[in-house]
Amino acid sequence: MTLYRSGRPHLSGPPAGMTAHEVRTHAFDPHRRGVDPDQVREFQARVADELTELHRQVRLLAQENDRLKRALRDWQAMHARECRPPNDGHW
Repeated sequence: MTLYRSGRPHLSGPPAGMTAHEVRTHAFDPHRRGVDPDQVREFQARVADELTELHRQVRLLAQENDRLKRALRDWQAMHARECRPPNDGHW
């Protein structure tokens, strides 16, 4: 993991941490005056769906990034072979 100048981590690759499955299956401790379990499950489902979509987008963007990097490297290699020194003079 690399760090930005601010000291914050720069994360690359798929997101780490919570998965949609963990959100869907997380159990809360019961309290005397708890919350409506149906509302909790509904909220968990919404958050899990959003996490699923975000993970999908990150995966697609990582693939696109890799494709662009390869295309740039190929272009640079092709361009470098075709280039010749600007002149053969003293300057």
